[in-house]
Amino acid sequence: MQEEFYISRCIELARKATGKTYPNPLVGSVIVHNGKIIGEGYHHKAGEPHAEINAIHSVADKSLIPESTIYVSLEPCAHYGKTPPCALKIKELGFKKVVIGAMDSHDKVNGKGRKIIQEAGIETVSGILEKECTELNKRFFTYHEKKRPYIILKWAESADGFMDRDFRPCPISNPLVNQFVHQIRSDEHAILVGTQTALNDNPSLTVRNITGTNPVRILIDFDLKVPADFNMYNNEASTLVFNSVKESVESNIRFIKIGKENFLSDLTDALYREQIQSVIIEGGRFTLQQFIDEHLWDEALVIKNENLYLENGTKAPEFPFVPAKIETFSDNTIGFYQRKIL
Repeated sequence: MQEEFYISRCIELARKATGKTYPNPLVGSVIVHNGKIIGEGYHHKAGEPHAEINAIHSVADKSLIPESTIYVSLEPCAHYGKTPPCALKIKELGFKKVVIGAMDSHDKVNGKGRKIIQEAGIETVSGILEKECTELNKRFFTYHEKKRPYIILKWAESADGFMDRDFRPCPISNPLVNQFVHQIRSDEHAILVGTQTALNDNPSLTVRNITGTNPVRILIDFDLKVPADFNMYNNEASTLVFNSVKESVESNIRFIKIGKENFLSDLTDALYREQIQSVIIEGGRFTLQQFIDEHLWDEALVIKNENLYLENGTKAPEFPFVPAKIETFSDNTIGFYQRKIL
């Protein structure tokens, strides 16, 4: 129970950096001496010190470290990147014990960090709250294990199942839900729409209503129909435009050529190469239905305005699944869906 308590605290710390560490994982660390926490840290941003190093730096009396246990939510790294390997630092300082939440499936780590620590004669325990630690880094693990981003579908619909009124945009979600949605945007790496949504709504796809980080914007526009003066092309965020016309870089906009034949497969491959770890699909019905039909999604958020009846317009996607939970936001509900891998 003690080990679970401290790993739970590691998870709590790691979550503070949600959306800010790409392409690195979320990691928290706690250092304990004689039942007392003497150091804490988490990874704030790629290129900056890792969780273990921040926790070590926070220890006031470094002489206690050889008699202390360091807890970390993810296996300490074993390779040189923008920072030195944490496993070597743990070995150098001679911790009494290391407790790991989940192992790191990244091929540069994948057991190598634990091996370094064990071979130094340090007691090592792993798999503590493993499910929770894996869930914390669902984006990171999906990206490295499935070679594609973690995919979240999102749309809003009326009580009678329409996404617009008479095929024209109309507000469906309330201000509470809008604020929640912008928090989700800030937490994820990228956000994607198709041509028709961009033309109809002229969205910015940036974070508003809260303080947060703009996601990478992704536009699927095979024939480059979206005008260059639309909001998608402003300088507020990095933007990838998948098209069949050109390959070029223009300021913060990158045009990437892609074929229509194996579109979804080629798209996810390209997003993997661009190191996009998670993406919200906010496209219209056509784009969303493509992902649904190909079973290419991990989560879905379905917003429903229980008091709004639109009677005619674009029908919401066919989505015959049961939500894991439903939360109420005044007159709106959000159904949270989790894809089960059979």
